[in-house]
Amino acid sequence: MNCKQTLTAVALVITALHAGAACLSDAQVAEMAASIAAKTPAATPEGLSAADGACSRAKLNVLLEKRLGKVVGYKAGLTNPAVQKRFNADEPVWGKLYEGMILPNGATVDAAFGARPLFEADMLVRVKSAAINQAKTPMDVLRAIDQVIPFMELPDLVVLAPPKLNGAAVSAINVGARLGVAGAPLAVPATRAERYAMQDALRDMVVVLADGSGAELGRGKGSDILEHPLNAVVWLAGALAKEGLAMKPGDLISLGSFSPLLPPKAGLKASASYNGLPGAQPVTVTFK
Repeated sequence: MNCKQTLTAVALVITALHAGAACLSDAQVAEMAASIAAKTPAATPEGLSAADGACSRAKLNVLLEKRLGKVVGYKAGLTNPAVQKRFNADEPVWGKLYEGMILPNGATVDAAFGARPLFEADMLVRVKSAAINQAKTPMDVLRAIDQVIPFMELPDLVVLAPPKLNGAAVSAINVGARLGVAGAPLAVPATRAERYAMQDALRDMVVVLADGSGAELGRGKGSDILEHPLNAVVWLAGALAKEGLAMKPGDLISLGSFSPLLPPKAGLKASASYNGLPGAQPVTVTFK
């Protein structure tokens, strides 16, 4: 085989590999939605491009909305470099949050709340103004939200083989959105100086995940999320715009992981504390 023939053969192989990766079929997405509803592991999506993952997520969102009700916000995922590394990804992904996913502080939840249940320290913000969709900085975000909310996210990795998930596959499973426990909201202050103080506190806070005895389970800093947790919202605004979507007033936005993702166990009480964020109270969940 000469050089030209070799290059042609390589090109054909690359084309074939590219053709092999595609948006999940309607049947595959329907099977995944059924598995999510039944809390049983679904087939693991493999070989997806970022576009394939987004296309698959869009199909899944249609089915989830029929079962779970209206969209109440969005989840920015893989916003922490440590979590990106775990899923072999180099950029964040997003999913939708649905009515009934957000539980009150102190909620008791079945430890087997999903097929592949996990918990992590997170944070929500509540959108005040559609101007958030043009946000370019954390301060732009602060001006367009009215609440910062401690949040323990309870994601479900859904699939048979979670270690095989990459960024595109995480997108395809709606970033594992399943449940979360929201703590007492903090109002965003009105004055410029107070907002700058909150901006700095969000960047510098230390988020500690602990069990009921106070033993530490994990920790992270505000800056672990894209150098400032509100940068997750800046990223999300751009990502949604690419798909013709936008955040609206009242939407809740999940910012991502401050702690490792851990498996729940029956009898465990977990809390997340936001040290250095004035006024923030711990958020807690008990697994049964």
